[in-house]
Amino acid sequence: MFKKILVANRGEIAVRVMRACKEMGIKAVAVYSEVDRTALHVRIADEAYCVGPPPSSESYLQGDKIIDIAKDCGAEAIHPGYGFLAENPTFSRNVANAGLVFIGPSGGVIEHLGDKMSARKTMMNSGVPVVPGSEGGIEDEKQAVRLVNEIGLPVLIKAAAGGGGKGMRIVHAENEIKSAVRGAASEAQSAFGDGRVYIEKYLEQPRHIEIQILCDTHGNYLYFPERECSIQRRHQKVIEESPSPLVDPEMRRKMGEAAVAAAKASGYVNAGTVEFLVDKHKKFYFLEVNTRLQVEHPVTEMITGYDLVKEQIKIALGAELSIRQEDIVPKGNAIECRIYAEDPRNNFMPSVGKLISYEEPAGPGVRVDSGVYEGFTIPIFYDPMVSKLIAWGMDRQEAIDRMLRALSEYRIVGVETTIGFHKTVLQEANFRDGNISTHYIQEVLGDISVELEVTEDDMIAVASAVSYRRMKQDAQLTIGTAPSGSSGSAWKNSFRPARR
Repeated sequence: MFKKILVANRGEIAVRVMRACKEMGIKAVAVYSEVDRTALHVRIADEAYCVGPPPSSESYLQGDKIIDIAKDCGAEAIHPGYGFLAENPTFSRNVANAGLVFIGPSGGVIEHLGDKMSARKTMMNSGVPVVPGSEGGIEDEKQAVRLVNEIGLPVLIKAAAGGGGKGMRIVHAENEIKSAVRGAASEAQSAFGDGRVYIEKYLEQPRHIEIQILCDTHGNYLYFPERECSIQRRHQKVIEESPSPLVDPEMRRKMGEAAVAAAKASGYVNAGTVEFLVDKHKKFYFLEVNTRLQVEHPVTEMITGYDLVKEQIKIALGAELSIRQEDIVPKGNAIECRIYAEDPRNNFMPSVGKLISYEEPAGPGVRVDSGVYEGFTIPIFYDPMVSKLIAWGMDRQEAIDRMLRALSEYRIVGVETTIGFHKTVLQEANFRDGNISTHYIQEVLGDISVELEVTEDDMIAVASAVSYRRMKQDAQLTIGTAPSGSSGSAWKNSFRPARR
């Protein structure tokens, strides 16, 4: 067993990984930027080291610095979480070259599957269904026009590297092709340093359904029940659930077997996710492989009872999977809402700032994965996710009702959040009936108007928080206690500076 693991991330995923480490008797090491010095993942870590200034390019993306810290503090492995360096093949290779264990797939696998064109070719060769499209990158605009005429409109122009909706254009008319190719290539070059693009048939009103896989070094492969991730805004998931209301047992088996075929074809090891698009005829097509733990992994854990982070660590140790495919039997339904510090009434613009009052929901079947606390300031430098709220029920109806109850209990004062937006979705008839697609927000909700909910409890919470802080400051001045954040703070002095 590892004695010490460095978690190369921040926020709720860093907290999530550290808690799994502690339950396994492993010491957890945090890295933090200067603005994250008081972050929750730093507070709960056994050791914490500053890795640089606030911008992620100068801190959480400094792979060489993070590896140096891991070696200096005696960590044996690095868990990347998701985002930042999690899908960086160079970082994975450098971790291994430094004599440490990267908790994830090898650099070669990450590189191969991170290139959507090479991944697409691999899937075609292994029999995994793919969306009709070009076999390689687009060399020029004339070729793009010819291919679009062969494939048929509408089509997607997509970046070969990266994701998150960047470098992607939908083309509905022939006169849009050339400008779409130029725009997608330019955006891809800016975002990923790789301007290659390719063409896929655009599936109208598809569903986004994915399969979690686990693969060990002994040739064992597992798939878990699917996750429905169709509720998206700007190609980013905001609500996920498992199982999907669309998928029946036979379709689940076929998708699972296709995901395993994809993993075998690429030599995959550790946890990953094979994503599919599903058309209105329930035909599924390979989309991509995410070579890391997914944000939405808790819904899979809630319906199966397995801890995916612990399984990742065991696989990284070289252990053989102790789970058999027949052991994975879903029980009930789980839904996850990503709670962002964003304003849904203002095109989901970030709303960062101090959490004046913060109270998480609880009760049967409710889980909150968060990286914040009352008084913490959500910085402007990173993704504005506050937490992931997960609700489980014996069936989908109970899971939805339980989530609505949990959302109504969630108290966040100081920033705008997406709590009201989630309530609106969960009460909407099409969602409750399972009639959804990746265009649900635009086509069903349209220009959604989310009411600002300011209750009497909220106003009391704000007044109480302000009054409490004033009383605390007065008490500190009276008895001479060092104010929080000064050199007199005992827990602050427990941090060890990164050695060089």
